[in-house]
Amino acid sequence: MTGPDSEWQLLHGGTLVGITVDEAGMPWQRGCFFPKPAFSQFRPWFDELNTIPEAEEFERFDDAYDRIESALTLVSPTGPVGNFLLHIDQDRASFRWDAEPPTG
Repeated sequence: MTGPDSEWQLLHGGTLVGITVDEAGMPWQRGCFFPKPAFSQFRPWFDELNTIPEAEEFERFDDAYDRIESALTLVSPTGPVGNFLLHIDQDRASFRWDAEPPTG
């Protein structure tokens, strides 16, 4: 388990953002979200995800999230993680991940 103030990274080739975990717990980690300029191309994807529950269009979730998971890599303080679920809303991130290392 990670402790508070752990640095996680969201990558697309190079580093896009740093996520500082300030609420460590299982299954969800929560922390501050610090976007880098390159994140702007991905922000609409996360904004779309945030509208799905309110619109009750849950069937859209898998397609909307698949592009995030295929384009971005979540890296823990000890290395890349397997499957992950990441929500970003304004300056906050919450995420959970599969303990298995990524394949491929």
